[in-house]
Amino acid sequence: MTQRAPGLQAGKPSPIIIGVRMECPVPRESLPLVVDDLSTFAKSLRAQLLKHEAPQPPGHQALLNMLARAAGHRNLQTLQARPPAPPRAGTAAAAAHSDIVRRTLRLFDEQGRLTRLPVKRSLQLMALWGLWMRFDAKRPYRESEVNQILTAWHGFGDYCTLRRDLVMQKLMARTPDGSVYTKLPARPGEDAMALMRALRQLGV
Repeated sequence: MTQRAPGLQAGKPSPIIIGVRMECPVPRESLPLVVDDLSTFAKSLRAQLLKHEAPQPPGHQALLNMLARAAGHRNLQTLQARPPAPPRAGTAAAAAHSDIVRRTLRLFDEQGRLTRLPVKRSLQLMALWGLWMRFDAKRPYRESEVNQILTAWHGFGDYCTLRRDLVMQKLMARTPDGSVYTKLPARPGEDAMALMRALRQLGV
């Protein structure tokens, strides 16, 4: 395990980013695992270990799945299927943004796609604005169309969770039978506006 921490200023805690290289089953390969918040990662991993009721410690494969889930992925297979991560969005202008905007931008690639679902709920909610902006408020969408758009703008294969969160956070509405969705005229705050501006500057 290697650790990489950004420079710290006196009195200003900075998020710790660690890069974990996971040795996977045959064929052996080095798989990078990036963790934005070490404390949240540790809490999630601890909770999974406490739920492990078997008398023996979790096996190699089970532990790899736990590590992947603690970092915000569905499981190890989802992590392995993720395309190589290109440079993160908005790095050039990161200093101009608030901490939560900077951390949320790290979740998007240079094409503006959400690469993973963070464990921390505040980051999940902020990331939803990057998906909400991809819909047109002037037209309704069938559920299959919503799924297609979300699939195009995220990379971890869980459009169901994203679609549900957009509705729960009143960013989208759906009919009682779930067949038709519409984008709601939500009012993003200052941080959400900054996030969407940074994503639009990618030109996609």
